[in-house]
Amino acid sequence: MKIQPARADAFVARPDPAIRAVLLFGPDDGLVRERAAALARTVVADLRDPFRVAETTGAALRADPAWLADEAASIAFGGGRRVVRIRGVGDGETTAFERFLDDPMGDALVVAEASDLPARSALRKLFEDAKIAAAIACYVEEGDQLEGFIARTLSAAKVRIEQDALEVLAARLGGDRIMTRNEVEKLALYVGAGGTATVADVEASVGDAADLSLQDVAFATGSGDMDRLLQSLDRAYAAGESPIRILRAASEHFRRLHVTAARIAKGMALPQAAGMLKPKVFWKQTNEFQAQAKRWPEPWLAAALDRLAQAEIDCKTTGYPDRAICARVLMEVGRAAARR
Repeated sequence: MKIQPARADAFVARPDPAIRAVLLFGPDDGLVRERAAALARTVVADLRDPFRVAETTGAALRADPAWLADEAASIAFGGGRRVVRIRGVGDGETTAFERFLDDPMGDALVVAEASDLPARSALRKLFEDAKIAAAIACYVEEGDQLEGFIARTLSAAKVRIEQDALEVLAARLGGDRIMTRNEVEKLALYVGAGGTATVADVEASVGDAADLSLQDVAFATGSGDMDRLLQSLDRAYAAGESPIRILRAASEHFRRLHVTAARIAKGMALPQAAGMLKPKVFWKQTNEFQAQAKRWPEPWLAAALDRLAQAEIDCKTTGYPDRAICARVLMEVGRAAARR
C-alpha cells in the first residue's frame, strides 16, 4: 500500500491494524527516524523494552534472512505485541521481506527504515504493492509546509512567532526533521511560554546554529568564491555537519535559484521572481541571491542540481571518503560560477 504524503502523519498516528510491515524512506533522514519511532510507539510505549522491541540493520538481515520471521513470530515475555525494527535497509533485503510478507507469522509490527529509494526500487515496489504492507515517503519539508510545522511546534509550547521571524527561521531550517524540531524547541525555551518570537530572538537562539554554516557553503558555491567556500566547509564540519547535509543544503539553494530562473524566463522581473520564494530569501542575503540568479542560466542550474544529486548518491554507495566527494563537487560547481 502506498501512503500518500497528505495521509502520512495520520497513518503513523493510527496505523491500519491489517498492516504488518511499514517501510519509511526518503531524503529526510530525521523524518524517517521520527516517524519510525512514532509508529513503534503505537505498539510499545517504551522502545527500550528488550522483550517487546527487536532491532537490527539491513546488513545484518542480509547475513541472516531468517531473523525477521523468527523475531516477528516470537512471543514477548510478559505478553504484549512486539515491534521489529530494521534500520538502513535497501533493495538487498527485498527477498527477506518478501518471504515474511508471503507468510507472516505472529502479530509483530515490522518497521523498516531506508534512505531515499527511486521509484524503480524493488523494495519500495514490494511494500507499495503488498496488501499487508505500507510504504511512506519522507520528503524534505519546505515553504508553507515547513513554516506550518514550525508554527505548530511553537504553538504546542505556547509560543507565538512574528511572520518575519518565521520566514527567517524557515530559511535556516529544513532538510532534517529532528534537527529542525530541536532548533524550534530551543527557540521556544529561549522565548518562554506566553511569549512571541521575533527576528532578534531567532538570531540570538539559532544564530550560531550549524545551519548558518550550511547557508554560507551554499552561497559561496553559487557565487564562485572559492576561499569562502573552503572556509565555510571547515566551519560546517567543525559544527558537526555531515557531507550529506551540506550537499542537501547546496541542492536546496540551487533549486531555489532554478525556480527563480524559470520564472524570469517566463517574463517575470528578478525581484518579483525571487520575492515569491517560500520561505523568503533572508534580507541580508537578497543582493547576493539576485546576483547569483543573474549569473546562472537555467541549463547550468539544472546541470548543477544533477551533479549535487549524484554526489549524494556517491557518498552513500561508493565507499569513497564522503568529505572528499562533497568538496570536489562543490568546487566544481563553484568554479562554474566563477567562470560566469
